[in-house]
Amino acid sequence: MDEADFMRGRVYGADHEDAAPRPDREYAELVGGPLDGLLLDVTERPGGDLREVALTTEIGRYGPGGWALYEERHGDARHFDWRGDAPGAP
Repeated sequence: MDEADFMRGRVYGADHEDAAPRPDREYAELVGGPLDGLLLDVTERPGGDLREVALTTEIGRYGPGGWALYEERHGDARHFDWRGDAPGAP
């Protein structure tokens, strides 16, 4: 099993020992980029809407402290597509 297989179906930001999705939560799948295959918890969307997210990651283009940028797929709130990486704060 490679790293991509290990991460698939796990929840972004969850504790490594308990990263499985929970039945009482709603998730969107991250598609492409460094977080491909991870699930994003969208249960409590701010203001009832979440279209873009910047997620910290150590495995993106900018290394530790960098951000992976994802955007909700048009017409499909269950998938967020990768739009690129951004550097972290200096």
